Amino acid sequence: MLCPCGCRRVLHMNLLADERPCWRLTRHDDGTTTLHPSVWRTTGCGSHFWFRRGRVEWCRPQ
Repeated sequence: MLCPCGCRRVLHMNLLADERPCWRLTRHDDGTTTLHPSVWRTTGCGSHFWFRRGRVEWCRPQ
């Protein structure tokens, strides 16, 4: 997916349980998806967000 901040970086989330880090993708009955845990870019733009039910929810700065 493209980073939702607009930096145009392609983000790759591993879904293979035996590799780390690993995300879990859930498909909901309404056709939306959720990604768990959050995505936190430690380099580049530094975006930190949740992808829940097809929507980006930004994490608050710490």
